[in-house]
Amino acid sequence: MSAVGAGLTLPFLLVYLHDVRGIELGPAGLVLSAIAIAGLAGTPVGGLLADLLGPRRPAAAGLVLAAAGTAGMIGVRSAWEGALWAALYGFGVALAEPCFQSLLSTSVRPAHRSQVFAVRHALLNVGLSAGSLLAAFLVDLSSARTFVTIYVVDAGTFLTFAMLIARTPGRGRAAPGHGARRDRGARARGSLTGGARGGYRAIVADRLLLRICVLVAVVFICGYGQYYSAYPVFAIQSGGLDAAALQLTFLANTCTVVLTQLFVLRLVTGRRRTRAFALSAALMALAWLTVVGAAHLGGGPAAVAVFTAAMVLFAAGETLMAPSVPAIVNDLASDDNRGRYNGAHSFAQTLGYIVGPAVAGAMVGSGRGSLLFLVLALALGLVALHATRLDRLLAPAANVIGAGQADAADTDAEHAGHGA
Repeated sequence: MSAVGAGLTLPFLLVYLHDVRGIELGPAGLVLSAIAIAGLAGTPVGGLLADLLGPRRPAAAGLVLAAAGTAGMIGVRSAWEGALWAALYGFGVALAEPCFQSLLSTSVRPAHRSQVFAVRHALLNVGLSAGSLLAAFLVDLSSARTFVTIYVVDAGTFLTFAMLIARTPGRGRAAPGHGARRDRGARARGSLTGGARGGYRAIVADRLLLRICVLVAVVFICGYGQYYSAYPVFAIQSGGLDAAALQLTFLANTCTVVLTQLFVLRLVTGRRRTRAFALSAALMALAWLTVVGAAHLGGGPAAVAVFTAAMVLFAAGETLMAPSVPAIVNDLASDDNRGRYNGAHSFAQTLGYIVGPAVAGAMVGSGRGSLLFLVLALALGLVALHATRLDRLLAPAANVIGAGQADAADTDAEHAGHGA
């Protein structure tokens, strides 16, 4: 429901600022940047508050701030006003994200964490698509009132989300599970101890988490961060696509995620999360290589078909990322530091969304788009290689997607008993 509200407003934010409020494109672009920059501050704060206060109240507070930010956009008349409200919006969303991930991970048993994150990813895509489609019918560039309507609706969905989180009963603590590391003594030796008072010092000391966050940051810089920045510009300028054909490729991506996420989840159930992570990065790399090939077809139906195939490959990578990495992060965490672990993970994602477009603008703007996508594919290939090496650092029971995880935990315990 909340994603429907975001789908109503986010695709039209730049259009609203420029065409309706008369703000120049340069300053209007800075308003968009304010969302991501504020997110860098919001994710660690949200993670820390989740550990100090429990995830429910900070999540609700973040959603209220996001509602205030999106409602404030209604009266914007200048770039600095837009940046102020956009920053409040970005901070609120980022504040709520690690709290919400913590709530999701503790609402089910550890064996089902992969499923719940996969379902969330599918539903987010459903909501964003439905919101964008609804906005196409509601928005009229000649009428500021239509924009007021969608911003009010968006604010309302945030407030409703906040009330549901605040009022829904739940334990807010993880169900009994298993250790995520091969070395069961790792928790006792310090990286997972210290409680919330230690801030992020104990989190930074966890080399396994940092390694995962670095890989996630690279995936978001080279993958997700290019999806709405380098890819559309390159597909139009070098690939010869028009706006309608470009939208068709985006539609193929979204439909693939929505229609196949649960099917992919069933295929990978019982398999290693790290292998799903590696395959996700590899498919994104293959998608960018396909984009480079499509750009040399000279436009026309053949180019549209290959660009569409590239977006389908990218979507397949997304469906493998969703049930793997968030579940690993939450299995590494304890109840004392779950919020900060999710905060670190969200911070890596946000960093990728900021750095990715900056890299894209420099390369595509200088006419080196093909080289950019080749480098991106190489970087994602290296992520895939390093992701497979995480196998030796994770306990088998923590590295299995879905139902097979419970069996792996039992087998792990049985082996430990025989060893004793």
